[in-house]
Amino acid sequence: MNRNHRTLVAAAILAFVPSLTFAQAAAAPAPAKPAATTAAPAQPWKKIPIPALHAFKPQQPKRIELANGLVVFLQEDHELPFINGSILIRGGSRDEPATKLGLVSMYGQTWRTSGSATTDGDKLDDLLELKAASIETSGSTASTSLRWSSLKGDFDTVFASAVDLLLHPAFKADKLALAARQIDTGISRRNDDAGDIAIREAIKLVYGADNPYARQPEYTTVSAVTLDDLKAWHDRTVVPNGMIVSVSGDFDSAEMERKLRSAFEPLQRGQVLASEKFTFTDPKPGVRFADKDDVNQSNVLIVGLGTERSNPDYYALSVMNEIFSGGFGSRVVQNVRTKLGLAYSVDGSYGASYDHPGIFYVIAGTKSASTVAATKAMLEEVGRLKTVPPTASELSKAKDQLLNSFIFHYDSPEKTLSEQVTLAFYGYPSDFLEKYRTGIEQVTSADVSRVANKYVDAAKLGIVVVGNQSEIKPSLDSLGAVTPLDITIPPPPGGKGEQ
Repeated sequence: MNRNHRTLVAAAILAFVPSLTFAQAAAAPAPAKPAATTAAPAQPWKKIPIPALHAFKPQQPKRIELANGLVVFLQEDHELPFINGSILIRGGSRDEPATKLGLVSMYGQTWRTSGSATTDGDKLDDLLELKAASIETSGSTASTSLRWSSLKGDFDTVFASAVDLLLHPAFKADKLALAARQIDTGISRRNDDAGDIAIREAIKLVYGADNPYARQPEYTTVSAVTLDDLKAWHDRTVVPNGMIVSVSGDFDSAEMERKLRSAFEPLQRGQVLASEKFTFTDPKPGVRFADKDDVNQSNVLIVGLGTERSNPDYYALSVMNEIFSGGFGSRVVQNVRTKLGLAYSVDGSYGASYDHPGIFYVIAGTKSASTVAATKAMLEEVGRLKTVPPTASELSKAKDQLLNSFIFHYDSPEKTLSEQVTLAFYGYPSDFLEKYRTGIEQVTSADVSRVANKYVDAAKLGIVVVGNQSEIKPSLDSLGAVTPLDITIPPPPGGKGEQ
């Protein structure tokens, strides 16, 4: 009871017993208990029936495959007079040469800012602004993309500009230089935030520093990228049988199909960029530590390899993950943060990626003095996954949370379209989403215990800590062998290094 509530209660007592002073009222003996115990109050809300979830049947897009191998998805949505489009192109930063890390990021920016052979990028900005439209390009880990958006009435004009940019890019030296400066700025500041350092080093620990999923651009690799590299990348990746075109919005599918065929059917097949098959090994146990003396707290990550979504145990692992770290009611939050008070924030996940292992992690922010205690508590929760089966309540809540939140990822035609494009890109069956509900519902407590014992192994987990060494008491040695992390930023060609 807080102070205001106590004051109100005391005032109420005085109102009914005016002859008592405040002190007397506070000291007055409690009334005698009645002879008979009063019946517990009714809880009618517990009797409200909870209906079963409806069958998951999202509106599926229309799928078309042209003779040249280009795949098209069309999703009509007439709620608003807008049309959005996207071209997803195979090939991303995981495929760029180790000596030119940053190439795909610079390519994604320079492509759009340079414009096409017929329309300068700055002029294109002005034209699109007048129509409240957009055309953007970007690069990511596994793909590059070109996206556009406009009012329904401006579709033909904006789409024509998007196709022009796709087929006739004009990579310019000044725009490449601008992209390079922006990446260099990011490199120079990458040690500013302790949390960012911890996450970056944890990824490198799990995948390996030279693995394409963990590599990072440096000044030397950025400066090595040339205009010819951008042009060669474009020529290498922009082939119809390596692209997926998706359009959603207020249009007629038959008419839209005709427009897309007219634009893309003339393109000739090419050789699709094939990503290398990478090797993944479990991280070695032990503590990796980066000293950052300008902070008064520690960022702690316990990490290991996760799984792929194609794994038959994906559903059981998803439920296990929800029990372990799915929100405020999860084990790791309740025990490490709420009960023990050892962390400002704590989270975790058994990650599952589409075509490579995700990352299993537990992450916490804690006071420097409680770094070791928090880490031990996190490790204990990892161990409890193997030794303490989920209760009926934990299992039920986890499954309900997964199913009730899952629908919100696909509660609009555009979201469903995006997921179907992703499934097609990674070669998953189109009904993968429809199987999700059944897969989660069938998970049992025994399934959770089985996958916890099969996939969770403390001997295959590493620990990354970023904090102020002088304030961490007891020392990290009590957790095992400690390896210092070198987070020094290599200097640019002819320049000085930065910390």
